[in-house]
Amino acid sequence: MNLGQRMKLAWNVVRNKAPTGTENFSNWFRNGLSIFRGKAGGELADNETIFSGVSRLSNSLAVLPIKLYQEFDPVYSDLNDLVANAPNRNMTSFGFIRLLETHRNVYGNGYALKMYDRFYNVESLVVLDPTSVDPVVEQDTNELWYMVRGDKGTYYVHNMDMVHVSHIQTTQNGYKGISPIDVLRNTIDFDGAVRKFTLDQLDTSIKASFILKLAAHVGEEKKKEIWANFAKFYQENGGVIIQEPGVEIKEINRNFIDSKVFEVEKITRSRVATVLNMPVTMLGETDGASYSSMEQMSLEFVTYTLLPIVRQYEQEFNRKLLTAQQRQQGLYFKFTVGALLRGDMTTRGEFYFKMIRSGVFKPNEARAWEELPPEDGGDKLYISGDLYPIDTPVEQRKGVSTKNE
Repeated sequence: MNLGQRMKLAWNVVRNKAPTGTENFSNWFRNGLSIFRGKAGGELADNETIFSGVSRLSNSLAVLPIKLYQEFDPVYSDLNDLVANAPNRNMTSFGFIRLLETHRNVYGNGYALKMYDRFYNVESLVVLDPTSVDPVVEQDTNELWYMVRGDKGTYYVHNMDMVHVSHIQTTQNGYKGISPIDVLRNTIDFDGAVRKFTLDQLDTSIKASFILKLAAHVGEEKKKEIWANFAKFYQENGGVIIQEPGVEIKEINRNFIDSKVFEVEKITRSRVATVLNMPVTMLGETDGASYSSMEQMSLEFVTYTLLPIVRQYEQEFNRKLLTAQQRQQGLYFKFTVGALLRGDMTTRGEFYFKMIRSGVFKPNEARAWEELPPEDGGDKLYISGDLYPIDTPVEQRKGVSTKNE
């Protein structure tokens, strides 16, 4: 469907009828909401565990380089620059991806509107407030649209003009993702109740540290004198106390924080990690960790957490920023996730050694990953025997016999 067809259909939707179930728009308005306010944003700002999980996911995705490729070779074009560097006038690619991913993990959905120039080329991607957008299906054509509640009214945007990333979708005809914050509602409430109870205990607990037991009954003036002498002696002698005859000094030992509070924190971390589909070790939980190396932990995080997210972004960009003709020509967007699996110097060196000697990597490719300049002769594949260019005839390799034994 081209731009003219979408505009015509949009006019019919607005002029004749709104999609089913949206005739009364008043119940959709939620004014003044932002990422740190409203139904979901408040928990992000108030709960350290959720903030840590969302921050880890959004930052991990934002640091991944993304480029436009054509059959494995990078393509340097305006479209590549748009996605890889400057999606709009106010944001870098890092900020754009991180904000979209934050919206996805807080509200369940992240939206970016495609903006066109006069030649119908995409000139920017503008992130929208996810609380002001809802997917709707036009009942006659079954076309997916997005209802956007703006400052000056309600607008309808065709699905090809909106980049949409989401969590698991079960509502709104299967197009709107579920908010992880809503899934964690009971966990958040329970964690907040335990925190409040602990703070109340601290506020109401007695502040005394010692019990002075006297051998005889004394008057109020004598009690004040004994207390003043005790406090003064304790302060002036670095905490050392001399117990006089007839006076028994007993320290008050108490636990201000119940050990069960720490068990609740572990449960909260485990549940947040489960809902966000990430290893609990990423949230600071070390009990029960069985990773033999940092590489193993990173591999699990990349394989089970990041790859499904990366795939969703790549397919959204490929479908909505590239034409069918461009895709048929071999153009595609791709995140580079290998940077998260590079490991330490020893592991990385061994990996490069094996790949170069096996004819898999070119030396200059390994140098590029290590941010080193290319060298002459480094753009060839080599194989051990020992290390000839891969296209060298066998008879020209020293020490290699071509005769039948």
